[in-house]
Amino acid sequence: MKRFHVHTSVLPVQIAEEMTEIWLEWRRQKLPLYLFLGLCFNLVLAPAVFAATGGEMSRSQTYWLSALGLVTIALAVYLFFVMFVPEKF
Repeated sequence: MKRFHVHTSVLPVQIAEEMTEIWLEWRRQKLPLYLFLGLCFNLVLAPAVFAATGGEMSRSQTYWLSALGLVTIALAVYLFFVMFVPEKF
């Protein structure tokens, strides 16, 4: 006779439910997605900043400098939209 474990049949159902819940939350909340994309863009931008400085700055300083530039640009775009489309906010 074959034994049937309750845990093996319930676990995939729970995993599927959790994945569905994460997917639905991701669709509603855009901030984590934007932060992730910003960090990925920072990984592309920081080596260019490091090369432009000619090695005068350390790698960590160039990553922070490029992150500061991205935050500055993001705030400028946000404030631009707040000023010219105030009905949306």
